[in-house]
Amino acid sequence: MNLDHRELEQVRAIADAVLYEGYLLYPYRASSSKNQSRWQFGVLGPPSASAASFAEDPAMSLQCLLEPGASAVTVLLRFLQLQIRSVEELTDDGYRPVGELTVDDRTVLSWDEACECEVELPAYDLSGALQAAASPVRTPVDVPGGEDVEAVVDASGTEVGRIVRRRSPLHAEVSIAAEPDDGLVRLSVEVANTHPDRADGKDAAIRLSLIGTHVLVVADGAGFVSLLEPPEAAAAAAERCRQRRCYPVLVGPTVSSDVVLGSPIILYDYPEIAEQSAGALFDSTEIDEILTLRVMTMTDAEKAEARATDPRAAEIIDRCDQMSPDTLRDLHGVLRDPHGVQALSEAVRGPGDVPWWDPAADESVQPDTDSVVINGVRVAKGSLVRVHPSRRADAQDLFFADQVARVTAVLSDVEGETHVAVVLVDDPAADLHDWYGRYFYFGPEELEPLDQAREESRS
Repeated sequence: MNLDHRELEQVRAIADAVLYEGYLLYPYRASSSKNQSRWQFGVLGPPSASAASFAEDPAMSLQCLLEPGASAVTVLLRFLQLQIRSVEELTDDGYRPVGELTVDDRTVLSWDEACECEVELPAYDLSGALQAAASPVRTPVDVPGGEDVEAVVDASGTEVGRIVRRRSPLHAEVSIAAEPDDGLVRLSVEVANTHPDRADGKDAAIRLSLIGTHVLVVADGAGFVSLLEPPEAAAAAAERCRQRRCYPVLVGPTVSSDVVLGSPIILYDYPEIAEQSAGALFDSTEIDEILTLRVMTMTDAEKAEARATDPRAAEIIDRCDQMSPDTLRDLHGVLRDPHGVQALSEAVRGPGDVPWWDPAADESVQPDTDSVVINGVRVAKGSLVRVHPSRRADAQDLFFADQVARVTAVLSDVEGETHVAVVLVDDPAADLHDWYGRYFYFGPEELEPLDQAREESRS
């Protein structure tokens, strides 16, 4: 691989966030119902699992585009291997499995942990594959099982029990293929769980699964093309790429395009770990400040259980307990330019140095009196309109279709789009919505102006 240390460190930080997404959810305790069913993302189940096992699909695949000139690609397969942590108490008759064991002032629980696995596959020769229209190169991946034993001793050094960690062997296969497409190279990567044993039951299936599975694909000699924002010349080829349970995004420094992350969760190109984040919280779409404040409200008993649940949970609890006021303040929010430009444009920033989110940025905007012309009719605060949702057309919009609404404000966003805030006339809570400023927003093309006098005479 042609990644320098700094670039590799940045890429791994993102990949690790994917690896542990959903590993353990707040309140980080084994007794929490949400932590009874874990391993939400990137799970590749054993292909011979019974129907009663509710095993996940055994495969995931991606297709991405490479600029011409790349000589080879290297694939790194990364996933978690389940590790069953069993606590056993030492008795006169030997070791006895228990749910938990309290020794002096600490408690250890029986729990399912996970071990990180990373396999770097042999470099895939692109030039040879394209010239010969070669069949996919299939590489088996075998991860051994194992058993580790850790003695549990009290303050006097006397053994009172042990912790046994067991891992089942895992078997997978990675297939790589390449073909030309409109002057580019379409690269296909598939990962499949190939474990031969039958799994009966949910627990058996997850023990034979690859968890948090994702791939890093590193190109040598040319860069990848963004599939989220492809250049016009590559748009048609990008449309022909097919994804299954994961999606390729560019990762690393924004000046580079030689690494793609095949992620089982939704990401944008060049995702970053916020520098204000002191460490992973493992919560899906985690919000550091809220989760940190929640951890701080936990009782001492709840924190003790979290520490006993998992070493990574203990790290979260300790980090939150030791967080300084300045560090916590830094989590409260940072304004970032979504386009990566250091200075906002004058059009977005507003006159002088007034930022765009300050009402003084454009004193000409008056939502209470501003209007918009719809079908030749001026619509402003107080106007009656009939709603015809079309932009989103989600389940909630179905209930709004053809309803009469009262306009409460006409607004414009920083991109110049017009939005009309309304409350439904027949909504019993309309006055309440008005009182605390909670409105529904529609585009002008979704609204039909009504003759107010006629509508009021009908009611």
